[in-house]
Amino acid sequence: MKAMILAAGLGTRLRPLTDSRPKALVEIAGRTLLEITLSHLRAVGVREVIINVHHFADMILDYLKTNDNFGMRIDVSREEVLLDTGGGLKKAAYFFLEDSNRCEKPFILHNVDVISAIDLRRIVQFHTENQALATLAVQDRETSRYLLFDEQLQLCGRRSGRDQKTEFVRSSQQVRALAFSGIHVISPRLFAMMTEEGVFSIITSYLHLAARGEKIIAFRADEYYWRDLGTLDNVMQATQDLKQTVLL
Repeated sequence: MKAMILAAGLGTRLRPLTDSRPKALVEIAGRTLLEITLSHLRAVGVREVIINVHHFADMILDYLKTNDNFGMRIDVSREEVLLDTGGGLKKAAYFFLEDSNRCEKPFILHNVDVISAIDLRRIVQFHTENQALATLAVQDRETSRYLLFDEQLQLCGRRSGRDQKTEFVRSSQQVRALAFSGIHVISPRLFAMMTEEGVFSIITSYLHLAARGEKIIAFRADEYYWRDLGTLDNVMQATQDLKQTVLL
């Protein structure tokens, strides 16, 4: 199974930690975010990974070389200009389409700055059983940006911003506002459907495709530990969490 790790961001909310290193190499309890993410993926059978890089890109390449790619095949997608999640994924499409015998198999897309105990095997199985185009791990928690799902847990809109502006792409009598975890399972046929170019969010693609009736679904991950590591406070809390229990 293949995966992509999104690691190109500047990590501005983690300054001063990211003044001299990329956020992927920020450490939690003595382990880098990149190592933690790779370990989580490797534990479910992922052996081939592509990582997008930008900020202090050479440091990530040196780190991977020093650690023998953690026993995995790892490609790197350099972004001279940050492409956001959708643009970054589209640039890396070749990695998932290079083998015609395997290009129907789903892959995992994982933010480097989240840590979780979400069962990746379960979400892949859920994705496959539902024959989805994309499956998003979500939780019922507070956030500034919600995704909206209907009774069948299919994406139908979003709600974001201080004013909680709501955008619907599909009609639904009842919606659930859920927080996205930064972990997706995606079918490679998505690439042929992405009409956006350049810099764009993958959520934009999902909303456009949901409006066309494509199956973008939610996997409820409420029972699992999850933390966004985009802030210094969350890094400190995750460090304490890892010291108290083995999450990965």
